[in-house]
Amino acid sequence: MPRPDGRRPDQLRDVKITRNWLDHAEGSVLVEFGGTRVLCAATVNEEVPRWRRGSGQGWVTAEYAMLPRSTNTRTDRESVKGRIGGRTHEISRLVGRSLRACIDPKAMGENTVIIDCDVLQADGGTRTAAITGGYVALADAISWLQGRKRCKGDPLIASVAAVSVGILDGQPRLDLCYSEDVIAETDMNVVCTGDGRFVEVQGTAEREPFDRAMLDELLNLAVAGCAELTAVQQAALAP
Repeated sequence: MPRPDGRRPDQLRDVKITRNWLDHAEGSVLVEFGGTRVLCAATVNEEVPRWRRGSGQGWVTAEYAMLPRSTNTRTDRESVKGRIGGRTHEISRLVGRSLRACIDPKAMGENTVIIDCDVLQADGGTRTAAITGGYVALADAISWLQGRKRCKGDPLIASVAAVSVGILDGQPRLDLCYSEDVIAETDMNVVCTGDGRFVEVQGTAEREPFDRAMLDELLNLAVAGCAELTAVQQAALAP
């Protein structure tokens, strides 16, 4: 089965990262993975949660949300519903965990960076786009802190990027769009550091179980994709 957009099985969608998308945030990025567009905004609070006070360590956390018309039909705002859905909680925690993997909390000092990831348009891979763009917004927020001498050295000890992989018609594919994601036999999200180490792997066989050889193929595909995304991040952050 050919891919909807004609890509090779191992080819990313067109990826674009635009920094300084907002005027007021300490770091902001519009990240685009094909038709998926996510706005990542970093806010610096020069304090930490109560449970971390006095530790000398900083904190990074994230919140994720989808705008009502980010999909084909309107979705009610969760704030209006009065409760946050399980998927939203899960993705928010994933993004936060992923971004904390690239930070030395002691070097941050007692500062908090909050990354708000708002999906403007969804076409698959919103969580992986949020992590990839969120890292660039976080890097800018850290630079903001360093410029005000609020850090003890350089808190950024690595970079992180994320990509989806899946199996369709028995074939591994990189960076699934929505029309592929909904029919995939296996769907997996992989978060890697810039040097190729794994931060998190989320994978599910939707139909037939997959064997170890196929798992290795998927992970190799994801690592290669994350390496490409790391290069895009580096280019976006270049002076």
